[in-house]
Amino acid sequence: MRRRSDSQSYGGIFDVDAKRANLTTLEARMSEPGFWNDQQTAQSVVQQIKALKGWIDPFEKIEGRLTSAQELESMLETDPDDDLAGELDAEVSAVSTELETLRTRSLLSGPDDFRDAQLEISAGAGGTEAQDWAAMLMRMYERWAQRKGYSIEILDQSEGEEAGIKGAVIEIKGPYAFGFLKAETGVHRLVRISPFDAQSRRHTSFASVFVYPVVDDEINIEIRDEDIRMDVFRASGAGGQHVNKTSSAVRLTHIPSGIVVSSQQERSQYKNRATAMKMLKNRLYQLEAERQAKKKAELDATKADVTFGSQIRSYVFQPYTMVNDHRTELKIPDVQRVMDGDIDPFIEAYLREFGGQGTGGSAAA
Repeated sequence: MRRRSDSQSYGGIFDVDAKRANLTTLEARMSEPGFWNDQQTAQSVVQQIKALKGWIDPFEKIEGRLTSAQELESMLETDPDDDLAGELDAEVSAVSTELETLRTRSLLSGPDDFRDAQLEISAGAGGTEAQDWAAMLMRMYERWAQRKGYSIEILDQSEGEEAGIKGAVIEIKGPYAFGFLKAETGVHRLVRISPFDAQSRRHTSFASVFVYPVVDDEINIEIRDEDIRMDVFRASGAGGQHVNKTSSAVRLTHIPSGIVVSSQQERSQYKNRATAMKMLKNRLYQLEAERQAKKKAELDATKADVTFGSQIRSYVFQPYTMVNDHRTELKIPDVQRVMDGDIDPFIEAYLREFGGQGTGGSAAA
């Protein structure tokens, strides 16, 4: 099993001692008189404290589990027990997995990486086949989130005419959800024999995925009432008794930027408007972040420009099975495993290759 010295070596990799010292300094600043007089500075400090605790707390939890495992190992040396030995092996494996997760997080460099994530999934051209593919991707990300212990909320969903979805917006809440999922932005390509084709021909379908950081009330995104046009409509559904009889769904258009968002998951028009405003706030924040990143890239021509909407990955079901990430050239032949949410190898490969090209330093640095 991993010894205490190994835990300390990981502490050096994660620079935990420096993070603890930084946390102590920031918490001392919070206790100073007049700290909240400067709201902008105070909010920045609070954000840094949250990010630091997001590193320190899980590391200390791992340290505690390692200490318990070492005590159990000492007991087994004097009094062997097969059942306890099996528990020890399982614990060591679990701790190793958590350490690897923490190591992957160390590759995150963006200032918003610690935030929750909002995913927008849209079916491409191709009718029912593309809409079914969009639904498959949505399920894949839901399964991934469940594996991580993250929570999932469907903010908006538009059903396909026959199957699948035309589009959906989901929010995934958990530590560093955006940092991990930003690797998924782009066009995803499906190649398979379509179950909707009576002649069993092979089809190629596309769906796009865009990922935004979920901004909270600590960040002031000014949205003027006169810049918003609100339209209401009846929510779509599967039909029958579930058809909405009132115009509770809300569509907001931000006139200056042209951004359009909609929400129809709630029966209350008020709740749908609140959800749509949250979605609009996230997208305006991301739009500004992209503008800043573009300016920085123009000043530093040696860095690769970030291109959203490019084809990033192909999922081949027939005549062979293969998932190929075109950015890192990582290939996984078990396509079903990937569709069941095991996309961490792709995320980790992306972060190893591009993780250092964020738009700024991490708040936890």
